[in-house]
Amino acid sequence: MDPLGARSQFVDVQTLPTWQQQLGEDGPPPPPPPDQSDGLPSRESFPSPFPFRADINRKVILYSGSVALLNCTAIVNPSNETLSDKNPVSDGIHQLAGPELRDELLKVRACRTGDAKLTKGFNLAARFIIHTVGPKYKSKYRTAAESSLYSCYRNILQLVTEQSMSSVGICVVTTSKRGYPLEDATHIALRTVRRFLEKHGNSIETVVFAVSDSEEPVFRRLLPLYYPRSEDEERTSLPLIPADIGNSEGEPVVPERQIRIAEKPGNLEEESEEDSLEADLVQVGNHAFARMEGDVDKQRKLILQGHMSEAAVQKQHQRNYSRWLCRARAEDLSDIAALKALYQTGVDMCGRTVMVVVGRNIPVTLIDVEKALLYFIHVMDPITVKEYVMVYFHTLTGEHNHLDSDFLKNLYDIVDTKFKKNLKAFYFVHPSFRSKVSTWFFTTFSVSGLKDKVRYLDGLQQLFTCIRPEQIDIPPFVLEYDSRVRRTGSWRPSVHSGAAC
Repeated sequence: MDPLGARSQFVDVQTLPTWQQQLGEDGPPPPPPPDQSDGLPSRESFPSPFPFRADINRKVILYSGSVALLNCTAIVNPSNETLSDKNPVSDGIHQLAGPELRDELLKVRACRTGDAKLTKGFNLAARFIIHTVGPKYKSKYRTAAESSLYSCYRNILQLVTEQSMSSVGICVVTTSKRGYPLEDATHIALRTVRRFLEKHGNSIETVVFAVSDSEEPVFRRLLPLYYPRSEDEERTSLPLIPADIGNSEGEPVVPERQIRIAEKPGNLEEESEEDSLEADLVQVGNHAFARMEGDVDKQRKLILQGHMSEAAVQKQHQRNYSRWLCRARAEDLSDIAALKALYQTGVDMCGRTVMVVVGRNIPVTLIDVEKALLYFIHVMDPITVKEYVMVYFHTLTGEHNHLDSDFLKNLYDIVDTKFKKNLKAFYFVHPSFRSKVSTWFFTTFSVSGLKDKVRYLDGLQQLFTCIRPEQIDIPPFVLEYDSRVRRTGSWRPSVHSGAAC
Protein backbone atom coordinates (compact mmCIF):
# COMPACT_ATOMS: atom_id res chain seq x y z
CA MET A 1 0.00 0.00 0.00
CA ASP A 2 1.20 3.52 -0.72
CA PRO A 3 2.73 4.86 2.53
CA LEU A 4 1.28 8.27 1.79
CA GLY A 5 -2.19 6.92 2.55
CA ALA A 6 -5.48 6.93 0.65
CA ARG A 7 -4.15 8.67 -2.45
CA SER A 8 -3.41 5.24 -3.97
CA GLN A 9 -7.10 4.36 -4.14
CA PHE A 10 -7.95 7.14 -6.60
CA VAL A 11 -8.81 6.00 -10.12
CA ASP A 12 -7.18 7.42 -13.24
CA VAL A 13 -10.05 7.77 -15.71
CA GLN A 14 -7.69 7.45 -18.65
CA THR A 15 -7.10 3.83 -17.65
CA LEU A 16 -10.83 3.02 -17.85
CA PRO A 17 -12.29 1.60 -21.08
CA THR A 18 -14.61 3.91 -22.98
CA TRP A 19 -18.14 2.90 -23.85
CA GLN A 20 -17.08 2.36 -27.47
CA GLN A 21 -14.26 0.04 -26.36
CA GLN A 22 -16.73 -2.07 -24.36
CA LEU A 23 -18.51 -3.20 -27.53
CA GLY A 24 -18.75 -6.99 -27.44
CA GLU A 25 -18.15 -7.26 -23.68
CA ASP A 26 -21.88 -7.04 -22.94
CA GLY A 27 -22.88 -9.90 -25.23
CA PRO A 28 -25.19 -9.57 -28.24
CA PRO A 29 -27.86 -6.85 -28.06
CA PRO A 30 -31.46 -7.96 -27.45
CA PRO A 31 -33.40 -8.78 -30.62
CA PRO A 32 -35.96 -6.21 -31.76
CA PRO A 33 -39.62 -6.99 -31.21
CA PRO A 34 -41.32 -8.82 -34.11
CA ASP A 35 -42.72 -6.69 -36.90
CA GLN A 36 -46.47 -6.44 -36.53
CA SER A 37 -46.94 -3.56 -38.92
CA ASP A 38 -49.47 -5.29 -41.24
CA GLY A 39 -47.94 -3.74 -44.34
CA LEU A 40 -47.04 -0.39 -42.75
CA PRO A 41 -43.38 0.71 -42.67
CA SER A 42 -41.58 -0.82 -39.70
CA ARG A 43 -40.04 1.45 -37.10
CA GLU A 44 -36.58 0.35 -38.25
CA SER A 45 -37.20 2.19 -41.51
CA PHE A 46 -37.11 5.49 -39.64
CA PRO A 47 -33.81 7.15 -38.65
CA SER A 48 -32.82 6.82 -35.01
CA PRO A 49 -32.99 10.02 -32.93
CA PHE A 50 -29.73 8.82 -31.35
CA PRO A 51 -27.57 7.61 -34.25
CA PHE A 52 -24.27 5.78 -33.89
CA ARG A 53 -21.54 8.32 -33.07
CA ALA A 54 -18.16 6.76 -32.30
CA ASP A 55 -16.71 10.19 -31.43
CA ILE A 56 -19.30 10.65 -28.65
CA ASN A 57 -18.98 7.06 -27.43
CA ARG A 58 -15.24 7.56 -26.99
CA LYS A 59 -16.00 10.34 -24.51
CA VAL A 60 -18.32 8.21 -22.38
CA ILE A 61 -17.25 5.78 -19.65
CA LEU A 62 -19.43 3.52 -17.50
CA TYR A 63 -17.66 2.96 -14.17
CA SER A 64 -18.91 0.86 -11.28
CA GLY A 65 -17.53 2.45 -8.13
CA SER A 66 -17.50 5.60 -6.01
CA VAL A 67 -17.49 8.88 -7.90
CA ALA A 68 -15.31 10.28 -5.07
CA LEU A 69 -12.37 8.16 -6.28
CA LEU A 70 -12.23 9.56 -9.81
CA ASN A 71 -9.48 11.96 -10.81
CA CYS A 72 -11.72 13.90 -13.22
CA THR A 73 -11.54 17.67 -13.38
CA ALA A 74 -14.83 17.69 -11.46
CA ILE A 75 -17.13 15.19 -9.81
CA VAL A 76 -20.80 15.54 -8.88
CA ASN A 77 -22.13 15.52 -5.31
CA PRO A 78 -25.88 14.81 -4.94
CA SER A 79 -27.22 16.76 -1.98
CA ASN A 80 -30.24 18.59 -0.63
CA GLU A 81 -31.29 22.24 -0.64
CA THR A 82 -29.07 23.09 2.35
CA LEU A 83 -26.12 21.08 0.94
CA SER A 84 -26.07 18.95 4.07
CA ASP A 85 -27.59 15.69 2.87
CA LYS A 86 -26.44 12.40 4.36
CA ASN A 87 -26.31 9.78 1.62
CA PRO A 88 -23.65 7.18 0.74
CA VAL A 89 -22.27 9.10 -2.26
CA SER A 90 -22.11 12.45 -0.46
CA ASP A 91 -20.65 10.87 2.67
CA GLY A 92 -17.88 9.28 0.62
CA ILE A 93 -17.04 12.60 -1.00
CA HIS A 94 -16.93 14.43 2.33
CA GLN A 95 -14.81 11.73 3.93
CA LEU A 96 -12.11 11.99 1.25
CA ALA A 97 -12.35 15.75 0.68
CA GLY A 98 -11.81 16.58 4.35
CA PRO A 99 -13.44 19.10 6.72
CA GLU A 100 -12.58 22.04 4.47
CA LEU A 101 -15.43 21.03 2.17
CA ARG A 102 -17.98 21.30 4.98
CA ASP A 103 -16.65 24.77 5.85
CA GLU A 104 -16.88 25.83 2.21
CA LEU A 105 -20.48 24.65 1.91
CA LEU A 106 -21.44 26.74 4.93
CA LYS A 107 -20.46 29.77 2.85
CA VAL A 108 -22.43 28.58 -0.19
CA ARG A 109 -25.42 28.09 2.14
CA ALA A 110 -28.04 26.76 -0.25
CA CYS A 111 -28.82 25.31 -3.67
CA ARG A 112 -32.21 25.17 -5.34
CA THR A 113 -33.62 21.94 -6.77
CA GLY A 114 -32.28 21.51 -10.30
CA ASP A 115 -29.47 24.01 -9.77
CA ALA A 116 -25.73 23.38 -9.46
CA LYS A 117 -23.02 24.96 -7.29
CA LEU A 118 -19.24 24.71 -7.62
CA THR A 119 -16.59 24.29 -4.91
CA LYS A 120 -12.97 23.16 -4.77
CA GLY A 121 -12.19 19.46 -4.47
CA PHE A 122 -9.81 19.94 -1.52
CA ASN A 123 -8.25 16.52 -0.74
CA LEU A 124 -9.95 14.70 -3.62
CA ALA A 125 -8.18 13.77 -6.82
CA ALA A 126 -10.81 15.90 -8.59
CA ARG A 127 -10.05 19.63 -8.66
CA PHE A 128 -13.69 20.64 -8.30
CA ILE A 129 -16.98 19.37 -6.90
CA ILE A 130 -20.30 20.25 -8.56
CA HIS A 131 -23.11 20.06 -6.02
CA THR A 132 -26.66 19.57 -7.28
CA VAL A 133 -30.09 18.89 -5.80
CA GLY A 134 -32.31 16.29 -7.42
CA PRO A 135 -36.10 16.54 -7.18
CA LYS A 136 -38.33 14.68 -4.77
CA TYR A 137 -40.46 12.36 -6.85
CA LYS A 138 -44.23 12.06 -6.61
CA SER A 139 -46.18 10.56 -9.48
CA LYS A 140 -48.72 13.36 -9.10
CA TYR A 141 -46.00 15.90 -10.00
CA ARG A 142 -44.07 13.77 -12.45
CA THR A 143 -43.70 16.48 -15.10
CA ALA A 144 -42.16 18.94 -12.63
CA ALA A 145 -39.79 16.26 -11.32
CA GLU A 146 -38.65 15.37 -14.86
CA SER A 147 -37.96 19.02 -15.67
CA SER A 148 -36.00 19.51 -12.43
CA LEU A 149 -33.93 16.38 -13.01
CA TYR A 150 -33.15 17.51 -16.55
CA SER A 151 -32.03 20.86 -15.12
CA CYS A 152 -29.65 19.09 -12.72
CA TYR A 153 -27.73 17.39 -15.51
CA ARG A 154 -27.96 20.35 -17.86
CA ASN A 155 -26.61 22.78 -15.23
CA ILE A 156 -23.82 20.37 -14.31
CA LEU A 157 -22.66 20.22 -17.93
CA GLN A 158 -23.12 23.96 -18.33
CA LEU A 159 -20.71 24.55 -15.45
CA VAL A 160 -18.26 22.07 -16.96
CA THR A 161 -18.15 23.97 -20.24
CA GLU A 162 -18.15 27.43 -18.65
CA GLN A 163 -15.17 26.48 -16.47
CA SER A 164 -13.36 24.80 -19.40
CA MET A 165 -13.23 21.45 -17.62
CA SER A 166 -12.07 18.50 -19.69
CA SER A 167 -13.69 15.69 -17.69
CA VAL A 168 -16.51 15.15 -15.23
CA GLY A 169 -17.66 12.22 -13.08
CA ILE A 170 -21.45 12.07 -12.86
CA CYS A 171 -23.31 9.90 -10.37
CA VAL A 172 -27.05 9.28 -10.04
CA VAL A 173 -28.17 12.62 -8.59
CA THR A 174 -31.55 11.35 -7.39
CA THR A 175 -30.81 9.79 -4.03
CA SER A 176 -32.97 6.95 -2.73
CA LYS A 177 -34.49 9.26 -0.13
CA ARG A 178 -35.99 11.34 -2.92
CA GLY A 179 -37.83 8.37 -4.35
CA TYR A 180 -37.14 8.88 -8.07
CA PRO A 181 -37.57 5.62 -10.06
CA LEU A 182 -34.07 4.60 -11.16
CA GLU A 183 -34.97 3.59 -14.72
CA ASP A 184 -36.91 6.81 -15.41
CA ALA A 185 -34.06 8.87 -13.97
CA THR A 186 -31.50 6.99 -16.06
CA HIS A 187 -33.37 7.74 -19.29
CA ILE A 188 -33.29 11.47 -18.50
CA ALA A 189 -29.61 11.41 -17.49
CA LEU A 190 -28.43 9.54 -20.58
CA ARG A 191 -30.40 11.53 -23.13
CA THR A 192 -29.54 14.91 -21.55
CA VAL A 193 -25.82 14.15 -21.59
CA ARG A 194 -26.07 12.81 -25.15
CA ARG A 195 -27.80 15.94 -26.45
CA PHE A 196 -25.35 18.21 -24.64
CA LEU A 197 -22.34 16.39 -26.10
CA GLU A 198 -23.89 16.65 -29.56
CA LYS A 199 -24.50 20.39 -29.37
CA HIS A 200 -22.06 21.86 -26.85
CA GLY A 201 -19.57 19.13 -26.00
CA ASN A 202 -16.56 19.98 -28.16
CA SER A 203 -14.48 21.01 -25.14
CA ILE A 204 -15.48 18.00 -23.01
CA GLU A 205 -13.14 15.02 -23.36
CA THR A 206 -14.60 12.57 -20.86
CA VAL A 207 -17.92 11.99 -19.10
CA VAL A 208 -17.86 9.16 -16.54
CA PHE A 209 -21.14 7.68 -15.33
CA ALA A 210 -20.15 6.47 -11.86
CA VAL A 211 -22.73 3.95 -10.65
CA SER A 212 -23.24 1.50 -7.82
CA ASP A 213 -23.53 -2.27 -8.25
CA SER A 214 -27.33 -2.02 -8.18
CA GLU A 215 -27.40 0.83 -10.71
CA GLU A 216 -24.94 -0.66 -13.19
CA PRO A 217 -27.32 -3.20 -14.83
CA VAL A 218 -29.86 -0.46 -15.57
CA PHE A 219 -27.23 1.84 -17.10
CA ARG A 220 -25.66 -1.00 -19.08
CA ARG A 221 -29.08 -1.95 -20.49
CA LEU A 222 -30.13 1.59 -21.41
CA LEU A 223 -26.84 3.04 -22.65
CA PRO A 224 -27.12 1.35 -26.10
CA LEU A 225 -30.41 3.20 -26.70
CA TYR A 226 -28.72 6.59 -26.50
CA TYR A 227 -25.11 5.65 -27.32
CA PRO A 228 -25.26 2.79 -29.86
CA ARG A 229 -21.75 1.50 -30.58
CA SER A 230 -22.42 0.28 -34.09
CA GLU A 231 -25.04 0.61 -36.78
CA ASP A 232 -26.32 -2.85 -35.86
CA GLU A 233 -26.74 -1.82 -32.22
CA GLU A 234 -28.44 1.38 -33.36
CA ARG A 235 -30.89 -0.64 -35.45
CA THR A 236 -31.70 -3.18 -32.73
CA SER A 237 -32.03 -0.48 -30.06
CA LEU A 238 -34.38 1.73 -32.05
CA PRO A 239 -37.62 -0.12 -31.14
CA LEU A 240 -36.67 0.08 -27.46
CA ILE A 241 -36.29 3.87 -27.35
CA PRO A 242 -39.20 5.39 -25.38
CA ALA A 243 -41.67 7.64 -27.15
CA ASP A 244 -40.79 10.55 -24.87
CA ILE A 245 -37.24 11.60 -25.75
CA GLY A 246 -37.61 15.31 -24.94
CA ASN A 247 -36.85 18.20 -27.24
CA SER A 248 -33.62 18.89 -29.14
CA GLU A 249 -31.82 19.50 -25.84
CA GLY A 250 -33.26 16.41 -24.13
CA GLU A 251 -35.59 18.52 -22.01
CA PRO A 252 -38.89 16.83 -21.14
CA VAL A 253 -41.86 18.04 -23.16
CA VAL A 254 -45.50 17.46 -22.28
CA PRO A 255 -46.95 15.92 -25.47
CA GLU A 256 -50.42 17.45 -25.20
CA ARG A 257 -48.89 20.91 -25.15
CA GLN A 258 -47.12 20.28 -28.44
CA ILE A 259 -50.38 19.86 -30.34
CA ARG A 260 -50.91 22.81 -32.62
CA ILE A 261 -54.47 24.05 -32.85
CA ALA A 262 -55.67 23.76 -36.46
CA GLU A 263 -58.43 25.57 -38.23
CA LYS A 264 -61.82 23.89 -38.72
CA PRO A 265 -61.76 21.35 -41.56
CA GLY A 266 -63.05 22.78 -44.79
CA ASN A 267 -62.50 26.40 -43.80
CA LEU A 268 -60.27 26.89 -46.81
CA GLU A 269 -60.35 30.64 -47.19
CA GLU A 270 -58.59 31.06 -43.85
CA GLU A 271 -55.85 28.54 -44.70
CA SER A 272 -52.63 29.82 -46.22
CA GLU A 273 -48.93 29.11 -46.39
CA GLU A 274 -48.50 31.39 -43.36
CA ASP A 275 -50.18 28.74 -41.23
CA SER A 276 -47.30 26.32 -41.69
CA LEU A 277 -44.96 25.92 -38.73
CA GLU A 278 -42.02 27.21 -40.71
CA ALA A 279 -43.84 30.38 -41.63
CA ASP A 280 -44.96 30.79 -38.04
CA LEU A 281 -41.38 30.78 -36.83
CA VAL A 282 -40.24 33.15 -39.54
CA GLN A 283 -42.92 35.65 -38.54
CA VAL A 284 -41.57 35.76 -34.99
CA GLY A 285 -38.54 37.87 -35.78
CA ASN A 286 -36.62 40.60 -34.04
CA HIS A 287 -38.87 42.57 -31.71
CA ALA A 288 -41.75 40.62 -33.17
CA PHE A 289 -44.01 41.27 -30.21
CA ALA A 290 -44.19 44.91 -31.32
CA ARG A 291 -45.35 43.84 -34.79
CA MET A 292 -47.51 40.84 -33.93
CA GLU A 293 -49.37 42.08 -30.93
CA GLY A 294 -48.93 45.80 -31.25
CA ASP A 295 -52.17 46.01 -33.21
CA VAL A 296 -54.40 44.79 -30.36
CA ASP A 297 -56.06 48.18 -30.11
CA LYS A 298 -56.59 48.17 -33.87
CA GLN A 299 -58.26 44.76 -33.60
CA ARG A 300 -60.54 46.08 -30.86
CA LYS A 301 -61.45 49.01 -33.09
CA LEU A 302 -62.33 46.59 -35.90
CA ILE A 303 -64.57 44.67 -33.51
CA LEU A 304 -66.42 47.85 -32.57
CA GLN A 305 -66.82 48.71 -36.26
CA GLY A 306 -68.20 45.23 -36.95
CA HIS A 307 -65.35 44.26 -39.28
CA MET A 308 -63.94 41.53 -37.02
CA SER A 309 -65.70 39.15 -34.68
CA GLU A 310 -64.58 38.47 -31.11
CA ALA A 311 -64.12 34.79 -32.02
CA ALA A 312 -61.83 35.70 -34.92
CA VAL A 313 -59.70 37.86 -32.64
CA GLN A 314 -59.41 35.04 -30.11
CA LYS A 315 -58.42 32.63 -32.86
CA GLN A 316 -55.79 35.05 -34.14
CA HIS A 317 -54.49 35.57 -30.60
CA GLN A 318 -54.20 31.80 -30.08
CA ARG A 319 -52.26 31.44 -33.33
CA ASN A 320 -49.88 34.23 -32.32
CA TYR A 321 -49.32 32.69 -28.90
CA SER A 322 -48.68 29.26 -30.47
CA ARG A 323 -45.98 30.81 -32.64
CA TRP A 324 -44.29 32.31 -29.62
CA LEU A 325 -44.49 29.04 -27.75
CA CYS A 326 -42.95 27.13 -30.68
CA ARG A 327 -40.04 29.50 -30.80
CA ALA A 328 -39.61 29.52 -27.02
CA ARG A 329 -39.23 25.72 -27.09
CA ALA A 330 -36.76 25.80 -29.97
CA GLU A 331 -34.43 28.62 -28.91
CA ASP A 332 -31.43 28.43 -26.58
CA LEU A 333 -32.44 30.55 -23.59
CA SER A 334 -29.74 29.38 -21.19
CA ASP A 335 -28.32 32.91 -20.80
CA ILE A 336 -31.69 34.17 -19.53
CA ALA A 337 -32.16 31.11 -17.31
CA ALA A 338 -28.75 31.78 -15.72
CA LEU A 339 -30.06 35.08 -14.31
CA LYS A 340 -32.26 33.15 -11.82
CA ALA A 341 -34.87 35.89 -12.14
CA LEU A 342 -37.85 33.54 -12.59
CA TYR A 343 -38.27 30.16 -10.96
CA GLN A 344 -40.81 27.74 -9.55
CA THR A 345 -40.83 26.98 -5.83
CA GLY A 346 -43.45 25.26 -3.61
CA VAL A 347 -47.18 25.84 -3.12
CA ASP A 348 -49.21 28.38 -1.14
CA MET A 349 -51.68 27.68 1.67
CA CYS A 350 -54.27 26.71 -0.94
CA GLY A 351 -52.01 24.24 -2.74
CA ARG A 352 -51.41 26.51 -5.75
CA THR A 353 -48.02 26.61 -7.49
CA VAL A 354 -45.81 29.54 -6.48
CA MET A 355 -43.68 31.29 -9.11
CA VAL A 356 -41.00 33.74 -7.98
CA VAL A 357 -39.68 36.80 -9.82
CA VAL A 358 -36.53 38.46 -8.45
CA GLY A 359 -36.44 42.04 -9.67
CA ARG A 360 -32.79 42.67 -8.80
CA ASN A 361 -31.74 39.77 -11.07
CA ILE A 362 -33.18 41.43 -14.19
CA PRO A 363 -30.50 43.63 -15.83
CA VAL A 364 -32.93 45.24 -18.26
CA THR A 365 -30.29 47.33 -20.04
CA LEU A 366 -28.04 44.32 -20.66
CA ILE A 367 -30.40 41.56 -21.77
CA ASP A 368 -32.28 40.81 -24.96
CA VAL A 369 -35.82 41.61 -23.84
CA GLU A 370 -37.34 39.46 -26.55
CA LYS A 371 -35.41 36.43 -25.28
CA ALA A 372 -36.62 37.32 -21.79
CA LEU A 373 -40.17 37.23 -23.13
CA LEU A 374 -39.55 33.84 -24.76
CA TYR A 375 -38.10 32.48 -21.51
CA PHE A 376 -41.13 33.70 -19.55
CA ILE A 377 -43.46 31.89 -21.97
CA HIS A 378 -41.32 28.75 -21.94
CA VAL A 379 -41.27 28.51 -18.13
CA MET A 380 -44.82 29.65 -17.44
CA ASP A 381 -46.78 27.77 -20.11
CA PRO A 382 -46.93 24.41 -18.24
CA ILE A 383 -47.51 26.20 -14.90
CA THR A 384 -50.51 28.22 -16.00
CA VAL A 385 -52.70 25.25 -16.91
CA LYS A 386 -53.69 25.26 -13.23
CA GLU A 387 -54.22 27.98 -10.63
CA TYR A 388 -51.01 29.65 -9.53
CA VAL A 389 -49.68 32.69 -7.69
CA MET A 390 -46.68 34.92 -8.31
CA VAL A 391 -44.32 36.51 -5.81
CA TYR A 392 -42.33 39.50 -7.01
CA PHE A 393 -39.38 40.63 -4.86
CA HIS A 394 -38.87 44.32 -5.54
CA THR A 395 -36.16 44.31 -2.89
CA LEU A 396 -33.12 46.53 -3.59
CA THR A 397 -33.97 47.03 -7.26
CA GLY A 398 -32.60 49.98 -9.21
CA GLU A 399 -33.60 51.83 -12.37
CA HIS A 400 -31.68 49.29 -14.47
CA ASN A 401 -33.96 46.52 -13.12
CA HIS A 402 -37.31 48.10 -14.04
CA LEU A 403 -39.07 46.70 -17.10
CA ASP A 404 -40.64 49.22 -19.44
CA SER A 405 -44.44 49.48 -19.19
CA ASP A 406 -44.77 49.03 -22.96
CA PHE A 407 -42.92 45.71 -22.69
CA LEU A 408 -45.16 44.59 -19.83
CA LYS A 409 -48.29 45.52 -21.79
CA ASN A 410 -47.07 43.60 -24.85
CA LEU A 411 -46.31 40.63 -22.62
CA TYR A 412 -49.80 40.79 -21.13
CA ASP A 413 -51.34 40.98 -24.61
CA ILE A 414 -49.28 38.07 -26.01
CA VAL A 415 -49.74 35.45 -23.32
CA ASP A 416 -52.50 32.89 -23.49
CA THR A 417 -55.81 33.41 -21.70
CA LYS A 418 -54.90 30.76 -19.13
CA PHE A 419 -52.08 33.00 -17.83
CA LYS A 420 -54.61 35.63 -16.77
CA LYS A 421 -57.46 33.34 -15.77
CA ASN A 422 -55.43 31.05 -13.50
CA LEU A 423 -53.31 33.75 -11.84
CA LYS A 424 -55.00 34.08 -8.44
CA ALA A 425 -52.66 36.49 -6.65
CA PHE A 426 -49.63 38.66 -7.37
CA TYR A 427 -47.65 39.33 -4.18
CA PHE A 428 -45.54 42.49 -4.49
CA VAL A 429 -42.90 42.25 -1.73
CA HIS A 430 -40.98 45.31 -0.42
CA PRO A 431 -42.65 47.83 -2.75
CA SER A 432 -41.51 51.44 -2.88
CA PHE A 433 -44.00 54.32 -3.06
CA ARG A 434 -43.02 54.95 -6.68
CA SER A 435 -43.53 51.29 -7.64
CA LYS A 436 -46.97 51.29 -6.03
CA VAL A 437 -47.99 54.34 -8.04
CA SER A 438 -46.60 52.90 -11.28
CA THR A 439 -48.34 49.59 -10.70
CA TRP A 440 -51.64 51.31 -9.93
CA PHE A 441 -51.52 53.28 -13.19
CA PHE A 442 -50.49 50.18 -15.18
CA THR A 443 -53.20 47.92 -13.77
CA THR A 444 -55.84 50.64 -14.00
CA PHE A 445 -55.25 52.06 -17.48
CA SER A 446 -53.06 49.61 -19.44
CA VAL A 447 -54.39 46.13 -18.61
CA SER A 448 -57.62 44.77 -17.24
CA GLY A 449 -58.37 42.12 -14.65
CA LEU A 450 -55.04 42.36 -12.81
CA LYS A 451 -55.55 45.19 -10.37
CA ASP A 452 -57.61 43.22 -7.84
CA LYS A 453 -55.02 40.43 -7.76
CA VAL A 454 -52.09 42.61 -6.64
CA ARG A 455 -51.20 42.43 -2.93
CA TYR A 456 -48.54 44.79 -1.55
CA LEU A 457 -46.52 43.19 1.24
CA ASP A 458 -44.07 45.29 3.24
CA GLY A 459 -42.32 42.30 4.78
CA LEU A 460 -41.85 38.57 4.65
CA GLN A 461 -43.99 37.96 7.72
CA GLN A 462 -47.00 39.06 5.70
CA LEU A 463 -45.95 36.78 2.84
CA PHE A 464 -45.73 33.87 5.27
CA THR A 465 -49.44 34.23 6.06
CA CYS A 466 -50.03 33.16 2.43
CA ILE A 467 -47.08 30.85 1.79
CA ARG A 468 -45.29 28.82 4.44
CA PRO A 469 -41.56 29.63 4.74
CA GLU A 470 -40.52 26.10 3.77
CA GLN A 471 -42.55 26.38 0.54
CA ILE A 472 -40.67 29.34 -0.96
CA ASP A 473 -37.04 29.75 -1.91
CA ILE A 474 -36.11 33.33 -0.95
CA PRO A 475 -32.82 34.89 -2.15
CA PRO A 476 -30.40 35.53 0.75
CA PHE A 477 -30.21 39.27 0.10
CA VAL A 478 -34.01 39.51 0.49
CA LEU A 479 -33.85 37.72 3.83
CA GLU A 480 -31.05 40.00 5.03
CA TYR A 481 -32.85 43.14 3.91
CA ASP A 482 -36.11 42.09 5.53
CA SER A 483 -34.34 41.27 8.79
CA ARG A 484 -32.55 44.62 8.80
CA VAL A 485 -35.74 46.56 8.10
CA ARG A 486 -37.61 44.75 10.86
CA ARG A 487 -34.85 45.47 13.35
CA THR A 488 -34.95 49.18 12.56
CA GLY A 489 -38.76 49.20 12.76
CA SER A 490 -39.08 51.19 9.54
CA TRP A 491 -42.30 49.47 8.50
CA ARG A 492 -45.48 48.44 10.22
CA PRO A 493 -47.14 45.14 9.38
CA SER A 494 -50.43 45.91 7.73
CA VAL A 495 -53.55 43.82 8.23
CA HIS A 496 -53.51 40.92 5.81
CA SER A 497 -55.95 38.08 5.72
CA GLY A 498 -53.64 35.53 4.08
CA ALA A 499 -54.37 33.43 1.05
CA ALA A 500 -57.95 33.39 -0.19
CA CYS A 501 -58.66 29.97 -1.68
